[in-house]
Formats: sequence, structure tokens, C-alpha cells
Amino acid sequence: MATPFWYNAALTFIKPYYKWRIKKRADNAEQLHQESLERFGPFQAVKNTQAIWFHAVSVGETNAAQPLIEHYLKLGHPVLVTNTTKTGQARAKSLFLKEPYLDLFQAVYLPADQKHLVRNFFDKYQPKILALVETELWPNLIDQANKQKIPCMLINARLSEKSAKGYGKVPSLTIPMLNGLQQLLAQDQATKERFIDLGMSAEHAQVVGSIKFDISAPHSFLEQAEQLKEQWNLASRKIIVLASTHAPEEQNLLAALKPYLQQYPELLCIVVPRHPERFEEVFDVCQNLQLVIQRRSLAEQIQPDTQVYLADSMGEMWLWYALSQACYVGGSLNEPGGGHNILEPLALHVPTILGKNYLNFQTIVDEFIHAEAIRVVQNAEEAAEALIQLVFDSELVELLNFNADRIMQANKGSLEKHIHVIDQYL
Repeated sequence: MATPFWYNAALTFIKPYYKWRIKKRADNAEQLHQESLERFGPFQAVKNTQAIWFHAVSVGETNAAQPLIEHYLKLGHPVLVTNTTKTGQARAKSLFLKEPYLDLFQAVYLPADQKHLVRNFFDKYQPKILALVETELWPNLIDQANKQKIPCMLINARLSEKSAKGYGKVPSLTIPMLNGLQQLLAQDQATKERFIDLGMSAEHAQVVGSIKFDISAPHSFLEQAEQLKEQWNLASRKIIVLASTHAPEEQNLLAALKPYLQQYPELLCIVVPRHPERFEEVFDVCQNLQLVIQRRSLAEQIQPDTQVYLADSMGEMWLWYALSQACYVGGSLNEPGGGHNILEPLALHVPTILGKNYLNFQTIVDEFIHAEAIRVVQNAEEAAEALIQLVFDSELVELLNFNADRIMQANKGSLEKHIHVIDQYL
């Protein structure tokens, strides 16, 4: 079934605004040219046709797909990754655009969802299969995959109640999209039922768990962390990471942490803002709070008196987690929030806290809360207090890590289930 006329008309109408947004956020002319080329054609040169194509909107989805992508690259399959965001693409490239995968891996932006652009993209790249990660559904993308007889599936799928209501308001878009999926691999039963209620065939939907539980830190980041500990004399430091933060989390958290940073010289706070366009804003926050700060983007080293290290780089989150003894996962104390992935720090046995607004990871977070494996806080003051407790209370850390590890181990296996399904279409 073709996509509705009104949808395609709306895309044509908003395209100039979309181009303006891309131009506004580009750092330089070269970056603008590359992104425009990839989003609106004629696209980048193709490394490999017949690739396994994963579409992951941003960092979280790219991280979720990481073990799957790695699996197929190790087997010698060419892989194409498309992203919607700049941070997502940076993450994909940092993970895989290097030896031994240079000849097999390619990462580009997803083209705008106009029929002619999507059709031209399929004609040029000729993928073998299209795997959409989590909730990334585009009407013309799925429609063209079907027209070109390319298997299309939604993997590691999750759908909140709020998002389901949104999709339910446009059945003329939603039902054809879901009918265009050959497989829906859901993280949990609630997600599966929501998709079926929206029109997905129950016959083509199954619960396989979340691949995120099968994730492990790339060895290169662990090695780099050990090197930095030595080079920057971090052995005696108590290191906290504020990860994937949004406004006004940095201001509130750092203000709450400032008395502790002044009281304990060994304390160090690494701040990793979620969006690169906010790096300068966060730097200004630190300066206004009169905190001693160094920056990753300037290749500055952590000094004995450094209180805050601004990780204003992309694709290095594993490195900062590997250096830390406690972390706060952001996007969870801002409004409306939603939260980010807690499984990365937990995979590295870093005790984790997050704010009360974690809707995006409701099922996963609730399981860890129930097992007393993480801490949820109501405000920045509680967060600061909890972080300080974690870096100084080894018994509490041991208990949290033990409980978290039990859940991580119990939930492993989704990766193998995903591979079993995908392999049937290769």
C-alpha cells in the first residue's frame, strides 16, 4: 500500500525548514556539504552492495545494535549503518570505521523520507536486508523496501504507551508501515501487545528481550582507560561521571556537587553532555560556578586540582565509564526527560543512579529498581548525595554491583535470538 498523499505533501512543505536546520547546526561548510549530500542525494560512493543495513536513529540505538553489527562484521558480511543524528553517526564511526572492518563498514545519514530519495538510495546501495532499530519507523523507507523486495524488520523493538497513542492517531500511516515489516522482535510483552493493537500481525511479532543486555565494552576503550589512569595520575582520584546530560542537569548537578568537590580534593567529575551543540554552554556553566575545569576537545589533561573534566568529544562514552567509580545517567532529571541507557555503566560494574523521569527505559529500569541494583533520585541534591556515598562506601557498591550483575546475566541471550531470525533472511 502506497504512503498517503498528505504525508508526502507535508514532507515537501517542510523540506526547506529541514535544510535550514541542517545548515544552522553544521560546524563548517565541509560538514554541511557531506550531510546535505547524504540526506538529499546524490549520496556517498558505495563501499559494498548487498550489505546488511541497520538504521539506528542516534547514540542509544547505535549502542543497542553494536553487538549485532560486530557479529556480522566478524563473519565478513558488509554492513551499512544509517543514522538520523550527528551524534549517532559519530558513535557508529567510532565503533567500526577502523581496522579490521574498514573495507566492510560504511556509515552515512539516512536520506530524507521522500519517495524519490529513498528509492534512489535503495537503487544505489542495494542492501540485502533492512533492520530498523527500536522504534525507528519511516513510511516511505518501509514502503520502498517492500517494493524492492528487501526484507524489512524492526529489531530490539520498544514502544512506550505514550508513543503508541501517537501512532494510533495516524492509522493511515501506521497500519501500512507495520504491515510492511516481515518481523517485529520486541524487547518485552508490553511492546509486542502495543504494536499488535496498532495493526501489526501477531504472527510476525515475538518477544526476544533486549540486545542491550548482551553488550560489552570494546577492548580498545578499556586499554585506553588504563593508559589515561597512568598518564594523568588518576589512581588516587574518586571519579564520578555525569553521562548524557541535558539542560539544566549540568547546572543543577554541578551546583549540588560543588561543596563536595571543595571538601574532597580527590573528587573529580567528568561531564559528558548528550548533544555536541551544548558543549560551550556546559563549559560556561562550569566557569560560572568557578570550578577548575579542563576540556577533552583541547587535548587538556586532568591535573591534580581539576574538579571538572568536560568530555566535549563524541563516541568516547565507554572510556569515561571505564574511568569512573560511580555515574549518573542523564536525561532523567530534566523535563519531560525520558532517560538514557543504564546498561553500559552496569556492564562495567559502575554503580549507577538516575533521575525519576526514565520513561524511555521503563521496563529495564524497573527491573533493576525492584532488585535494588540501582538508585533513583528525585532531584539534583539527592543525586549529588548518592554519588558521594557511592564513591566512599565500598560495601554499598559491592551490593549494588552484585544485584545488577545477577539481572544482567539472567537477561543475556537476546543477541542469539536476533541472529537466529536475521540469518533466515540472509
